[in-house]
Parts: sequence; structure tokens; C-alpha cells
Amino acid sequence: MRIGVPKEIKNHEYRVGLTPPSVAELVAAGHDVVVETRAGNGIDFSDQDYLDAGARIVAGAAEVFAQSDMIVKVKEPQPQEIALLEARHLLFTYLPLAADKPQAEGLMKSGATCIAYETVTAARGGLPLLKPMSEVAGRMSIQVGAHYLEKEQGGRGVLLGGVPGVAPARVAILGGGIAGVNAAQMAVGMRADVTIYDINNDRLAELDMFFSSQIKTAYASKAAIAAAVRSASLVIGAVLVPGAAAPKLVTREMVRTMKRGSVLVDIAIDQGGCFETSHATTHADPVFEVDGVIHYCVANMPGAVARTSAFALNNATLPFALKLANLGAEAAMKADPHLANGLNVSAGKVRHAAVAEALGVPLN
Repeated sequence: MRIGVPKEIKNHEYRVGLTPPSVAELVAAGHDVVVETRAGNGIDFSDQDYLDAGARIVAGAAEVFAQSDMIVKVKEPQPQEIALLEARHLLFTYLPLAADKPQAEGLMKSGATCIAYETVTAARGGLPLLKPMSEVAGRMSIQVGAHYLEKEQGGRGVLLGGVPGVAPARVAILGGGIAGVNAAQMAVGMRADVTIYDINNDRLAELDMFFSSQIKTAYASKAAIAAAVRSASLVIGAVLVPGAAAPKLVTREMVRTMKRGSVLVDIAIDQGGCFETSHATTHADPVFEVDGVIHYCVANMPGAVARTSAFALNNATLPFALKLANLGAEAAMKADPHLANGLNVSAGKVRHAAVAEALGVPLN
């Protein structure tokens, strides 16, 4: 199969769909890999690194799309990339379609087969291609939250872990999944006062066992969330409904009750965000303020640590990319129902139930 890797063009996105080691694996399996020039420069991979791995280098995205059957990316295609897609293409990337109807419509119009990393499932449950980026985003959320709590950044001037004689900051984490757990690990490491909120009592019991006395857990009722938001210095939104838009757990009224200079970090922003006051931001302009509360809502958080993120993502996606390349999309999905769950759009139609429901379009 001919596999194409365009340079990512979303704001401050330095990751790359395939690293040179991944390219080498695909070439060794008999496939032809085409990489856009400078695609890996953001994470210190040169064109020569890709040539050494067996890839061909071309001058621009148009050549990549023209010479490829499968396109492997990191972020969702931008409008100028969607315009290059044809019905013969297989697109393998993150596709947060539930919160982006124009993108979904563009992909439907292209006729391409579009498999989304974030809805591919695993035999034991979970989302294996979303997991590494959820791990990165969860850990980053505490890092950036601590930064924006600094007075110089407009925050309350609070140190997460406090010091002897001064209490640590309260951190509320909404969602006990992969991102939430990784956020909690970082926050605990910084000696913050951490509570995880979730609606799954079994999950809360697991978290209680995992963290022991290092954190508190609470059922995520509306009243509990309202109280948490009111008292916390840092709130992490880490909820996920696979393929669907994120539920709005924190209302504008709740935000108004927060202390001035508190910080909200919305990890769920790719799926529309879980705070009513959220809107997507970029690494170039990452925060905004509503009612004196700082909002960090960068839609590609892991892009800030692009090298770590690219390797972590490739570790997870390469086995699936190999399967798709070796068998072709249709046969690969027949052989692996978990990969088939990644199918979001093909032949001009939406194929994933949660995406169809979120967009208000028929499921085919």
C-alpha cells in the first residue's frame, strides 16, 4: 500500500503521523511511504532520517495525497486537507467529529474512508489509541494549571502543594478515566489536596484502592460538582463519551461562584468541552478569562510536548496501521471488530452511532 504522511498544519502542532522507526516497520512490510518535506522537523527528525528509514520525500501535501492510498496524520484534517481527499483514500487520524459538523460534512463529501483513533476499542475495553494522548494531557493539565495559578499569570498566587504551615491547593478532577488518573498522579506528586469525581461507583472504588489515602473520591452529582468548583483552586475537566460531545458538567453559574484567579483546564475541549464557558484555544493564545476565572482550553494539548507525544502515539497506532496496510481497510476491519469501531465516515455516510447522534444525522 502507498502510505502518505503530510506535515501537520494545525496551530503549533509539531507531532507527526509516523516517526522514522514506524516508517521503517512499514517499509520492511513491503509498503511505500511518502512523507512531506520537513514533516518531522518539529520533533527533530530531518528529511534524511526519513530517507534512511526508506521513505520518499515530496515537496508538499498535494503530492502526498496524490501519491497515497492511506493518509496517516495526528490531528483532524484542516479544510485545505479535506479538499485533497478522494473516495479512494483511507484516512487514519484523530477525528473529533461530534463537535465539528463542518468537518464531518467535508469528510462525507470527499467519499473517503475515515477511521478515528479515538473510537478504536480494545479487547479488554478502553480506547487504546486515545490512551497515550489522554495520559499526556492528564499529566500536562496539572503542569499548566500550576503555572496559571501563579500571580504573574493572572492566577490566585497559590502553590499547589503549599508549604509547612500553609495548606495545599484544592484540585478537583472531573472524570476518573485515563486522563483523570494521570492528572491525579501529577497533582498528588505535587502534594495538592486532590478529589476525583465520577458517576461510576465501581470506578470510584478502584481509584480509592489505587491511590489509597493520597486522594479523595466523590460521586459526581450536580451538587457535588457545584461544591467542588466553588472550593477548588484548580478544576480539571477530564470526561469522555467515546465519539460523542462532552457533557457540560460546569455551568456558567458555577463558574461565577469560583474564587478570582482560579483555573479551569478543559481536557475534553476536542469534544466540545465540559465547561459551559469553554471554547477552543491554541498554544499561541492558550487562555482566556471568564468572571475572573482563567480557562485553559487548548485543543491539542499534547502538541506542546510533541516529541514525547509522537512516540507515545506511534507506539499505539503502528500495529493498526500495519494491519490496515497489509490487509486493506475492509478486510482489516472484518478481521478486527475493535478496529472496525474506529470507522466514523465512509462512502459519504456517518458510520459511528455516537457521532451520528451528536451531529443529528442518520446512521448508515
